[in-house]
This record gives sequence, C-alpha cells and structure tokens, in this order.
Amino acid sequence: MKTYYFTPENIDVKAHAMQADFPRGRVKFDIKHSALLILDMQNYFLNADSHAYIPSAQAILPRLDALREAYVTLGLPVVWTRHLNTEDDVASMSRWWRDMILRENLLSEIHPALDASQGVVIEKTQYDAFYKTDLETHLHEKGVKQVVISGVMTHLCCETTARSAFMRGLDVFFLVDGTATYNEDFHRATLRNLSHGFATLALSEEIAQPVSGA
Repeated sequence: MKTYYFTPENIDVKAHAMQADFPRGRVKFDIKHSALLILDMQNYFLNADSHAYIPSAQAILPRLDALREAYVTLGLPVVWTRHLNTEDDVASMSRWWRDMILRENLLSEIHPALDASQGVVIEKTQYDAFYKTDLETHLHEKGVKQVVISGVMTHLCCETTARSAFMRGLDVFFLVDGTATYNEDFHRATLRNLSHGFATLALSEEIAQPVSGA
C-alpha cells in the first residue's frame, strides 16, 4: 500500500508527466494575491518510525521549504496546519483510523526541516483546514484570492481543503510535486478529480517562477 512513488531522483520527471496527463485550469496564477498553505507536515507523517509514515513526503520537503522562503521574502501569507485531536473534537476520525494525533505526542510537531516560525500555524481537527478554524478569516484579512495547496496527505487533507477553498470562492492551485500520500494511485486519483472541477494542477517551479517579477 505504501510506495516511494516520489524520490529526490525522479520527482521532477514524474511530476511533469503526471501534470501532463490531466487538464490544465483556466485561471491565471497571481502570486501577489495568493497564500501558500502547507498542510500537516508533521513528524507523525514524516518520521519513518511512525505507523503513518509517508515515504514520498521526504521528496517534497525541499520544494516546500523553498516556496516558504519565496513567500516570506515577498511578504506574502504562509499558513501551516497542524492536525491535533482530543476526545471532544475527533468525531469520526478515531472510529475510522482507530487513532488520534495528541498534542503531547512529539510526532505531532511540524518536521524540523521546515521553519514553521515563518508564517501562521493553524490547528485543525478534521481533514478540512477550514472546518472550525479561522483560516478563512485570516485569508480574507490578507486579501487572498488564490491558494496554493501543499503538504500531506494528497487524497485526504489536501484534497478536502482544496475542495473547501473552491467552495469559498478561492482559486485553487494544487501542487503535483508539493503534495504526497501513501501511493501513486491515491495521488493520481486526487489529481484527476481536482483537475476536472476544483483546481489548477501546478508544479512548484511554476509557483516560484513569478517571484522575481512580483
């Protein structure tokens, strides 16, 4: 079920090929009115000793850190999410997964390779980063009209948040090489679905490209 479908060696070629397999969105990217959302890049998913480890997530780490730096340099919003649960807010998650990410668990921290001090960290309890959080308010206050979705897992929190952003009137740019999940089938299924009606599939290099002229 878990595969290294992205590796540091193949991610460029593979991501370009994936993007080419699906329709491109009709919306033009405008970095000045965008925010970078980095979802759930926690040790729970990136530590090889964790049962929830996502092998391909290691390959996207440098790309996300480079995008984070670009957004910070331009003074544009960076939003991190950290998934945390208690018995009171876990709802169906614990019944489905038989597990919770507790605050006191060291694996709940954002991976140390990423500097989460640069940006805003929003704690969430469900797949959807907008659900019972102040994410929408924060983006509105910053004048954000477009969001770039990155992080893990492609087919769960990233896809759900992308759909939720679209329903709130935001243009969604979904990173082919900046999201990861357990295997390529899950990843490609999300790309197929989102590209049809919710998001423009983008590569990290395309998001970073306008930086010098922003």
